[in-house]
Amino acid sequence: MLYSLARPLLFSLAPERAHELTLSLLKSTHKMGLMRQNVPAKPVTCMGIQFPNPVGLAAGLDKNGAYIDALADLGFGFIEIGTITPRPQAGNPHPRLFRLPKAKAIINRMGFNNDGVDKLIENVKASKFKGILGINIGKNADTPVENAVDDYLICLEKVYNYASYITVNISSPNTKNLRSLQSGDALTELLSTLKKRQLELAEENSHYVPLVLKVAPDLEAEDVQFISKQLIEFKIDGLIVTNTTLSREGVEGLPFAEEAGGLSGAPVFEKSTACLAAFSKALNGEVPLIGVGGILSGEQAVAKREAGASLVQVYSGLIYTGPDLVKDCINAL
Repeated sequence: MLYSLARPLLFSLAPERAHELTLSLLKSTHKMGLMRQNVPAKPVTCMGIQFPNPVGLAAGLDKNGAYIDALADLGFGFIEIGTITPRPQAGNPHPRLFRLPKAKAIINRMGFNNDGVDKLIENVKASKFKGILGINIGKNADTPVENAVDDYLICLEKVYNYASYITVNISSPNTKNLRSLQSGDALTELLSTLKKRQLELAEENSHYVPLVLKVAPDLEAEDVQFISKQLIEFKIDGLIVTNTTLSREGVEGLPFAEEAGGLSGAPVFEKSTACLAAFSKALNGEVPLIGVGGILSGEQAVAKREAGASLVQVYSGLIYTGPDLVKDCINAL
């Protein structure tokens, strides 16, 4: 209710300014104890972790882990922060975030803007959150793609003791050549190297932190088969399906539709859900799936589960629907 009143004001601001203001307001209401949303307990065990409910926050909303406690008030079963890189970086030039309200969509080309992995760890250590925390890792824009594994290793090692699970993001369309890591020898090298280091870290620290891959929806059938075989071969613990799309289906002719970047929100729902179903068939239950992309209602969260997801994540839907989306999805599931 409160969000429906605030949304016209927020939508009158530039999208990135509205994003910053919303997070600041959320932090203030958290400090005053005004935002806590009561949600039903619907525990789900996935990747060896018991989640209090199956609805999580997707990466991208809180890149630096600066708002974890406030976001927890919304009732998420888990929160994913990042994408984080080894070194701070400004991301792409402004403007880089665009709303398409008629389609309930967003286009972004943020470019992994973040304060660096060390700052994120400071923020995590300062938070009081005791729930399930995913940390999404990436590579710096100026790191050559052939050296990408080095950046992922740095982040993996640094966040290992602060994450409930770690997501390897190789599917953002806004870092040059990043998506090339989804195929061929590049994927094999990345997964084999990270899996080896994950097992070493598990032994060194006496606890195991699951490793998850996040993929794009813009994959061909042969890509799905190849990625699935790699996930099984290297015993990757989970797969997030999907990131944003380069397609402009569903937003043709709308203002900002031709802006470069990844499209999220309602228009990506069918594409991401079809991709989820394809992975579910290819993996045949051997790797747990997390469904994300275009969820704006409880019914759509259920559709993700029916397509094979054990857990779901929301982000763009929050922008258009508000915090009640979390409770709606939990109740529907």
